[in-house]
Amino acid sequence: MAKRREREGGKETQVYLPTLPAHALDHPPEGVGEDVWIDVIRKMDEVYSDLLQYEVALEEKNAKLEETQKFIFSVLTSMSDVLVVCDRHGVIQEVNQALADLVGKGEAELRGTPLVDLFADEASREQAQRFLRDLHSERIHDCELHFKCRYAPEMPVAVNCTPRLSPVGKFVGMVMTGRPVGDLRRAYEQLRQAHEELKLAQQQLIHSEKMASLGRLVAGVAHELNNPISFVLGNVYALQRYGQRMQEYLAALHAGKPAQEIEALRTRLRIDRLMEDMKPLIDGTIEGAERTRDIVAGLKRFSAADRGEEETFNLAEVLERSVHWVVKASGSKIKVALDVPKEIPVSGSAGQMQQVLVNLVQNAIDSTEKQADAQLQIGGALRSRSAVLTFRDNGLGFRQEALDKMFDPFFTTKPVGKGTGLGLSISYGIVERHGGQLKAANHPKGGAVLTLTLPLAV
Repeated sequence: MAKRREREGGKETQVYLPTLPAHALDHPPEGVGEDVWIDVIRKMDEVYSDLLQYEVALEEKNAKLEETQKFIFSVLTSMSDVLVVCDRHGVIQEVNQALADLVGKGEAELRGTPLVDLFADEASREQAQRFLRDLHSERIHDCELHFKCRYAPEMPVAVNCTPRLSPVGKFVGMVMTGRPVGDLRRAYEQLRQAHEELKLAQQQLIHSEKMASLGRLVAGVAHELNNPISFVLGNVYALQRYGQRMQEYLAALHAGKPAQEIEALRTRLRIDRLMEDMKPLIDGTIEGAERTRDIVAGLKRFSAADRGEEETFNLAEVLERSVHWVVKASGSKIKVALDVPKEIPVSGSAGQMQQVLVNLVQNAIDSTEKQADAQLQIGGALRSRSAVLTFRDNGLGFRQEALDKMFDPFFTTKPVGKGTGLGLSISYGIVERHGGQLKAANHPKGGAVLTLTLPLAV
């Protein structure tokens, strides 16, 4: 035998080739020339070379196959969901560790056993057999079967079933995956609880920001209430004096005093003037009381916790009230030009929308506090299905890098202690829940522009 070293794929291999005796070439077989014999030896060399290449390729493929098997094994072992692979007759071919742990048997022990032996009741066994029959035409999703369990009489598992097909598309078995329903229920419960906590936190955040805004508005609201209350109080004092005069005059009438004396008393007490003033005094008192009632009702709507109740209200009235409250509460000398339609019917929460408008007006006041001629122009227009309000001030406007973060929670350009950064963020969320949009931009001629778009009430 001759030995030759060859290198394939960076690996050196020794190849043993057949050799002939030294006299073989001197005495070739009868009828066979020396050239033919050398050609035979060369062909044998080529065959052995090909065999060597096939062997190297086979070893490489075997190595890749082993790696793939190890990878699949690690995936199956790591799966928390149960996995069962069976043939078309319902005989288990493969399971993962999660299933073995559930039923309390080894993987090797489960292979080759009927699939139906995994289930704890007859209904589940019949369902599994039906899956094998019907899997040709339909997929099975989230069907609950009761598995045998080593630490409980049975374990409900939500399973999904898919068919296994051969390379030519022939049905050869089924793959069943599932997760114990108890785990799913706990996950859904945790998700529901987290969602409820999130909603509660959101409501508390909105309400706390509303209370902070209310604290800033107290002075303005007090001033708003002072005017009608003072008016009512003055009218009540006047009515009280008029009542005393009327009582004196009626007492004289009931006493039967002479007509001349009654007439003189009527003139002295100015009864005729009193009767003329009575109606305006009463009307004025009613108007002042109604104005006080409206202010209190608006304050109550603004401060009340939102309960998801929807109503149709006039956005123009809410806007006017919000502007008066904020401007008077802030003590700002800002000049507000209000040009909106008298009727803007929208649906939703009037209290929440007032919070949005208060925040937008307050933002304009804060932006123009260093301006000697602070101005705020509020315009409104009705479109086919929506109302648009624009709030433009003559302040410095928004920095370009701040525009993208303007509605982010806790983002603020104000100094520490001047704001929480929640006003515009909460306003943005409220407007979205009302089906509208809130946008921020800089006006080409300077200043900031906030645009509020809301759908009109149907």
